[in-house]
Amino acid sequence: MADTYDFGLVGLGVMGRNFILNVADNGFTAFGNDLDEEKVQALIKEGGDPTKVNATTDVKTFVQSLATPRKIMLLVPAGKIVDSVIEGLLPHLDKGDIIIDGGNSFYTDTDRREAYLKEKGINFFGAGVSGGAEGARKGPSIMPGGSKEAYQHVKPIFEAVSAKYKGEPCVAYLGPKSAGNYVKMVHNGIEYGLMQLTSEIYDLLKKAAGLTNEELHKTYAKWNEGRLQSFLVEITSEIFAQKDDLTDKDLVDMILDKAKQKGTGKWTSQNAMDLGIPVPTIDIAVSMREISALKAERIKADELYDRPTPKAVDKNNFAIKAEQALYFAFIITYAQGMHQLADASKEYGYELKLGEIAKIWRAGCIIRAALLADITKAYQADENLQNLLLSPSFVEKVKNTVDAARELVSYGAENGIPLPGLTNALTYFDAYTSSRLPLNLIQAQRDYFGSHTYERLDREGIFHTEWEK
Repeated sequence: MADTYDFGLVGLGVMGRNFILNVADNGFTAFGNDLDEEKVQALIKEGGDPTKVNATTDVKTFVQSLATPRKIMLLVPAGKIVDSVIEGLLPHLDKGDIIIDGGNSFYTDTDRREAYLKEKGINFFGAGVSGGAEGARKGPSIMPGGSKEAYQHVKPIFEAVSAKYKGEPCVAYLGPKSAGNYVKMVHNGIEYGLMQLTSEIYDLLKKAAGLTNEELHKTYAKWNEGRLQSFLVEITSEIFAQKDDLTDKDLVDMILDKAKQKGTGKWTSQNAMDLGIPVPTIDIAVSMREISALKAERIKADELYDRPTPKAVDKNNFAIKAEQALYFAFIITYAQGMHQLADASKEYGYELKLGEIAKIWRAGCIIRAALLADITKAYQADENLQNLLLSPSFVEKVKNTVDAARELVSYGAENGIPLPGLTNALTYFDAYTSSRLPLNLIQAQRDYFGSHTYERLDREGIFHTEWEK
């Protein structure tokens, strides 16, 4: 057994075990802790060399086995479990030790924990970890926020284990307090939007253009070689090729159309509303998961109402339009998420650098995409960019693809194929790029029934009218 280990990790589920093995692969010794003896033994066995990777169920042994200042990462479910793990560690820690929450904790919980631990002389920071189990093992995108000084102790380990994009580590110190957890939350909101859009385009290609799963597999694979290159498009192509073990059918056709959610998409949506930032593509992606859960009601409703038979389309031409529309909607979804990050940064004092965030998302994470290299450049060219749609480098990209989005939204509406994500992306674009919206009428209505006042186009000040009944 090593005298002391460089890094500690609590929570040896799949993510935790993979992350700790990744740490050991990159030249750091690591020590794990879990209440489950089986998980402890599984890690020791897979680690192979107890001088490099070891584990215990005993918290005191765990803490005493770590070099100071101790660097302890928690990969446990968000919520009360995080607080109870912290309370279990506290009696054994010394001032200056560092606790890192690597789970999807709500950002206000991270702020509360940081303040609580600061009083006890313990450094705490939240670090979003994206990339799933495979990312944890081979290189995730890591989003840390909290004490800048404390981060310096963890920085060499995080940079070594993170994903690399053209040699650059996909990790960076993002800002004080809960900046890391907040950025991960919005990352997950964007992820909801992109997944919803990818599924809608699949639905269109299947119902309208009649593509088989084999053709869908090839179509998404081809898109992944172009400007839509991304983790989600790549895995979507692979999903269509997967056969079912239990029947002789394709697996995708045997999966129930009810999607679950863990809450991070909903948090993004709720918080955007609190901030007054529009993220309609993310909002509707959350709503669609909720509609999908109403399976029994949907079956009943389907029997009550007629639906048009989709009009025939030219398969190849339709697939070209689908690629353009998906690219357009991807841009809009990232634009909404980045806009929320920019506003939250001001509101919560995060000091976020959006170019830095786009940069660490280029590899390792679920929303990694070729598009992020362009987004990184846009924010590097103008770090005060208010919205991606205002970046000169994105104007042409959008102009060249928006017509395809219009065409498909129109087709969906006429043929009874729901395209809420694509429709909301287009509506957001049309509203955001309109110098005049009909909200003057809403202001008149509000003043009429509630004396809420209004402003005018032709002069400064606040006005109220005694409306003629």
